Amino acid sequence: MKALINGRLILPDGIFSSSLTFDEKIISIGEPEDGAEIIDAENNFVSAGFINIHVHGAAGVDTMDESLDALKKFAEFMPSTGVTSFLPTTMTMPLEKIYRALERIRAGKNFSTGAKILGANVEGPFISKKFKGAQAEENILPADFELFRNFFDVIKIMTIAPEVLNFSHFPFPFPLSIGHSAATYEIAMAAIESGANHITHLFNAQTGFHHREPGIVGAALDSSAIVELIADNVHVHPAAQRLVAKVKPRREIILITDSIRACGLGDGLSELGGQKVFVKGNVATLEDGTIAGSVATMNGVLKNFCANTGFDIAAGVELVTKNPAVELGIFDKTGSLEVGKAADITIFDDDFNIKKTFVNGQRNF
Repeated sequence: MKALINGRLILPDGIFSSSLTFDEKIISIGEPEDGAEIIDAENNFVSAGFINIHVHGAAGVDTMDESLDALKKFAEFMPSTGVTSFLPTTMTMPLEKIYRALERIRAGKNFSTGAKILGANVEGPFISKKFKGAQAEENILPADFELFRNFFDVIKIMTIAPEVLNFSHFPFPFPLSIGHSAATYEIAMAAIESGANHITHLFNAQTGFHHREPGIVGAALDSSAIVELIADNVHVHPAAQRLVAKVKPRREIILITDSIRACGLGDGLSELGGQKVFVKGNVATLEDGTIAGSVATMNGVLKNFCANTGFDIAAGVELVTKNPAVELGIFDKTGSLEVGKAADITIFDDDFNIKKTFVNGQRNF
């Protein structure tokens, strides 16, 4: 049993200077329980652990690497960015390679160290060739969910281009997200109303907003769809982030990193799906200049979004804790600091530097 003292706790009803006692779950909030090991939070913020629902890689490894050890290294890196649970994200590659990645993700849910693997985010292969982004065109396939029947238990989100779907297939076996798509506003709205109520990295790899053709961006802003934002100030301009914050209710925004294996490694040559990636500063591109994922961290995108939009700390934290937990149907277990929930805890300072993280009560950073 441990007790965090001298922390600024980000609770559902505000920020309070208080203490938190926990083992695998949160035991109490207030005075430390007798016999607890005392941990001084040193007046830093204490929040629920961050949840990253769209992340391909970091620390030199990628979800698609043919190694369970690589996935474990990925999980063990995540707490240094404040993330205590995540969805390793696949990309459009040959089906057998995606299947093997999903098998590793299923096995990785039993890792005893690092951030918790909640399941998989499958990005493709049912996407648009026009908006493939950094995905390889030769691996794009017509939509057929039966191809993934053996993995319905592990897939938590799948990105699709709704213009390639037969809407008689609704409802889907798992939540669908609109992305890498050339859909019109009308097609996107029909998909959202039919249940594809999520938008993969809003603004990126999709039809943009025009006053006569509002596109996917228009549909996202004109509906109750949950939108992902890569708030690295590269994929989405700060002004666009502000517009989303003004138009969308807070509960409909989730911050993601979409990071690749180069995250955490600095400038230089990297790789994504067998393609060369060049990293300079906070920008990662293919040889032709196409943006190839990000090198952002979750604490970094949270810092950017709060600075760009004026969100206070408590409001911003909901976009990386409560909102993803609600969408994944696990808010009864995690996503906020409440008695009885998992002791997934992130401690960070006023500049969003991560000081400590705990996963199920065990320190992981």
